[in-house]
Amino acid sequence: MHSRADELSPEEVSAREPSYFEFQAIFGATKHGGGSKATRELIELCHIDESKYVLDVGCGVGMTPCYIAKRLGCRVVGVDIRESMIDRANERAQRQSVEHRVEFRVVDAQNLPFEDALFDVVIGESITAFLEDKQRGVSEYVRVTKLGGYVGLNEATWLKAPPPTGLVDYYFRTTGTKPETSDGWEELLEGSGLADRVVRTYRMKVLSEYIDGLRRFGFRDLLSTGHRFLSLAITSPAFRRFAKGTLPTATIIRGIFEYLGYGIYVGRK
Repeated sequence: MHSRADELSPEEVSAREPSYFEFQAIFGATKHGGGSKATRELIELCHIDESKYVLDVGCGVGMTPCYIAKRLGCRVVGVDIRESMIDRANERAQRQSVEHRVEFRVVDAQNLPFEDALFDVVIGESITAFLEDKQRGVSEYVRVTKLGGYVGLNEATWLKAPPPTGLVDYYFRTTGTKPETSDGWEELLEGSGLADRVVRTYRMKVLSEYIDGLRRFGFRDLLSTGHRFLSLAITSPAFRRFAKGTLPTATIIRGIFEYLGYGIYVGRK
């Protein structure tokens, strides 16, 4: 069961401080490093085509499952722990006319309710860093993947270690994530028995990711998001406090560019 905290409407935000995920669900947006370019790279490395049955763990508002279903014509299941995200995902699937090829379910990534060896490919974009037990999560991804299938992740990655304590604390406070180094992420794949591992790391390019985000949204979603933002900024003190609390200092901004990036991590079962 999910608490009402997972299903806040914009009006309800005024009564409490929103969390990072609540903030994303309200605006109907989720993000990951590298944007659509990274998603296309993950698709290629995991050999996703029309014949594949794909699971997207931590699908958020359904952008990637809808993109894969529309572009490749394969079947996709998207799961997320928040019902508000799944509601937005179903709305997106209907708008993009792919509801016959995608299915969305409320699921805990650390306890996937699927039989062993069900999917050809399991992917996750900016989800595993949020898990309390990352190894358990990756092991679950592997369990539900067919022999010879692929598990692919796109995750926030420390490019230099150790990162400053202040940066680590800020990133966890504002996003709730605990990134690993590339070695740390690869060890998680290895620890779950994945072979033929591919590791690629990248620095963040803020401008290109911002432009990519605008393109991925589409005009209708941008208008809706802009309306919600302005409405909450005007009417909700809690929202204004949350937004102000996430603003980074100049030192934090420099640290993000220097230490933090994202990585693509793929292995074969």
